[in-house]
This record gives sequence, structure tokens and C-alpha cells, in this order.
Amino acid sequence: MTIASLTSATPASRTDADLIGSNKRFYDALWSDAKLFSPDRFNTWPLVAEIAAETSRRLEVAPGLRPRLPLPDTQFVDLSLPALAELGRHGARVANAMIGALPFRDASFDFVCAFDILEHVVDDEGALGELARVAEPGARLLISVPLDPDAWTAFDDFVGHFRRYEPDAIRALLARHGFTIERSAVYGMQPKSSRLLDLGQWFLTHQRARAMWWYNRVFMPLGVRFQKPLAFTPGFAPGPGVDEVLLVCRKTGT
Repeated sequence: MTIASLTSATPASRTDADLIGSNKRFYDALWSDAKLFSPDRFNTWPLVAEIAAETSRRLEVAPGLRPRLPLPDTQFVDLSLPALAELGRHGARVANAMIGALPFRDASFDFVCAFDILEHVVDDEGALGELARVAEPGARLLISVPLDPDAWTAFDDFVGHFRRYEPDAIRALLARHGFTIERSAVYGMQPKSSRLLDLGQWFLTHQRARAMWWYNRVFMPLGVRFQKPLAFTPGFAPGPGVDEVLLVCRKTGT
């Protein structure tokens, strides 16, 4: 299977079927050849460990092979069967499902994690509604989203994004589903160089085996090694030039 450009359609013209199919093809191919990186290798680990120590029923949606929550005693949900198989081999509890139709009862979890997923779905209202449904009152939600529609690049197309968010839009979306933002931090491991991104896309498309060798053995290990510690600030007030954030939220109400 080759990893090709996902679609030539503009974001607004993509349908759910377009995104589900293209994302599944892209990430099944990626996770079939990628290695699992354990949660403690990411700069999110200090935050995750802090919240995990206070909670007992954890859910992470669409982790691929980059889970952020502890593998033991966490429920993982993903669309990619290769990713689920590898997570399962490492002792994780897994389920094949989509964010818009989670196979769990209401208020099942007190810690929910959804990194890099809302931007991949057409119906983000429905997706966040599902996260809210399975989160009990007082539950914590960790969620990351890309910001600034004007910062859209070919990379967004390539990895299957549907949108980038204006800060006010993500605030309002979370509020409509009963989440308040407690703190936030600049987030993301995407290289800033557009030339490097273009080169990576070309190799993934035309020389996938070589690209995955470099990704597994060089770029991903270097990326996690040189991550900067997350610097959290109360609330959510991103400065200029911030193109991705991590939000720490709490579920309110009933």
C-alpha cells in the first residue's frame, strides 16, 4: 500500500465518508510500519501522571501508536486495526470504534484524552458530544487542536485534517458540551520548516519503506528527545503564531 495525497477536495467540501476512508488508509499504512512509543517518552507525561494519580477510569480516543495515557488500566479506542493490534500486544485494553459512536455507557470515565482527532472529523459537535457523554461530572479532558485557519498548509491535507480552529470557536464548542478550560499550553511536534514537511510527504508517497525507516529510527526518536517541557498558563489565551494547543478541561454539570 502506498501513502498518497488524501484528497484534492477543499476542507469544506469533504464528507464524513471521504475523511473516514482517507484517514483509515493513511493511518493503517503508517501504523502498520511504525513502532509504538510509550507514554512516558512524551512531554505530556508529567501532566498525565498527575491526573492519572487522581483518577481510575481512563479513556483515550484515537491514540494510534502514540498513546499518552498509561497502557495498563486505560481503555483505548481507535479506527485503525494495526494500531489496536500493537497496543493489545503491549497489554492495553482496546476497542475498534470511532469518536462519534463510542461503545460505552454514559459517565463511564473520569479521565478522557483525545489528542489530534477533532480536526479529522466533519461532525465535531457530535464527536465532542460523545466525549462529554462518556465523561462523568468532574471528569478531566485533555484535548489538543490546531489553531488558525489561515495557517492551513498542504500538510493538513496530507494527514487528513478537515479544519483548524479559531480560539473563540474551540472555546464555544467545549462550553456547549459542558467543558471548562482550566489551563492550556502551546503544543505539537510538527516541524516548522515547510520544505522539510514537503520532503517528508514526497518520501512517504514515493519511497515509503525508506521514509518509515528514517521515521522510526531517526526522526521520531529525535523528536521525542528534544521536546520542550509544556508551559501551562491558566485559561486559554493563545498568543500570535500559536498553531496548536493542548487544553486541560473539566466536565461540569450533570
